Amino acid sequence: MDIRTFTEHLIEFPTVDGGEAEAAAWTREQLDALGFETDEWLADADALAGHPSFPDDPALIDTADRPSVAGVLEFGDPDAGPTLVLNGHLDVVPADEDAWSSDPFEPVWGETDDGAETLTARGAVDMKAPVAACVFAALDAAERAEAADLNGRLVVEAVAGEEEGGIGAAAAALSNPYPFERDAAIVAEPTELTPVTAVEGTVMKRLEIQGRAAHAASRWRGEDVLPHFERIRAAFKGLEAERGETVTHPLYEEYPVPWPIVIGIVEAGNWASSVPSSLTAEMRFGVAPGETVDEVEAQYEEALQAVVDGDEWLSEHPPSFERFSIQFEPAETDADEPIVRHLQAAMQETGLPNTDPRGATYGADSRHYVAAGIPTVVFGPGSIEQAHFPDETIRWADVEGARETIAETAVRYLQS
Repeated sequence: MDIRTFTEHLIEFPTVDGGEAEAAAWTREQLDALGFETDEWLADADALAGHPSFPDDPALIDTADRPSVAGVLEFGDPDAGPTLVLNGHLDVVPADEDAWSSDPFEPVWGETDDGAETLTARGAVDMKAPVAACVFAALDAAERAEAADLNGRLVVEAVAGEEEGGIGAAAAALSNPYPFERDAAIVAEPTELTPVTAVEGTVMKRLEIQGRAAHAASRWRGEDVLPHFERIRAAFKGLEAERGETVTHPLYEEYPVPWPIVIGIVEAGNWASSVPSSLTAEMRFGVAPGETVDEVEAQYEEALQAVVDGDEWLSEHPPSFERFSIQFEPAETDADEPIVRHLQAAMQETGLPNTDPRGATYGADSRHYVAAGIPTVVFGPGSIEQAHFPDETIRWADVEGARETIAETAVRYLQS
């Protein structure tokens, strides 16, 4: 099976809402057939409940029938050399078929205006084509193993639940599923073929405000929650701007809003002719590398408290402001780590110009490996601007470029 066929088949599995099992079984079968020694693991919800990324209640963490799979290739004297993990995830976000020009899980080949071949499908960018690039990069490195005098191991992982906090990767970081140590990792998220050594963290919070209902004809008898929300929102936006000036990092200077907040859901009221007496808002706050989720959460809680203290109604009816869903700690790998330097050298060898390390304003499974003491760089084909979008599209030449560069990186790393 070649890389194109592998990618097409993997895309055809609708791996949404915890449905990775069939794709994982198929991926393991293909890795077996391609000569890898394969393994799989299941995450333990009780163990993840003690992890800062996940809810404290195990019942809220969906791990049932969600295996992560891996294939291992050994070279020379495996214990005399390092082990490099090439990581990608099997799950994808849901696709609104009405917003797509084709079936999201039917791979469609096309061309750009300048004639470059493209692949459109859910997961083309995020991240089934990158998983395929990792598989075939490892095979390419294996073909060079004897001539290059390689020692060590390559591990290709296809993990579950990245979009839900990194279920498979977190489990692998908490309890090593292999009988050997891991020395470095490449997570092949879409980085436009540039090295990302820092990823941002996020904290998810739910705000609930209580007012007092009243008939629209006598609205002055009610307490409208919307003005209170607008004051809180303005305070949060002010803190976002302040943090953008005071919290600095050299890899994030290019971003106009380095530590963004988004209030993605707001629900208020229950009847058009009644004063809205309740409001729920769900939001995400960015956390810079070097900060913790707890520190940033405390800053926004303090900003909220300042609004509450200055308002008689809110002081008597304090809002609730609780975490929900998953949290992402930021992570950073030093640019002097061997895996970063070998990737940069490989990029120069394969003709990729943008070798300077960058920071990303999203989170990734790399944070789990960094937390486990495994230096990790994020590098892969495609753009984050295509991830989660309708008609998600990747340039196929970039997939092949990632394959070539990751293979070259692996050879250099296992020679070191």
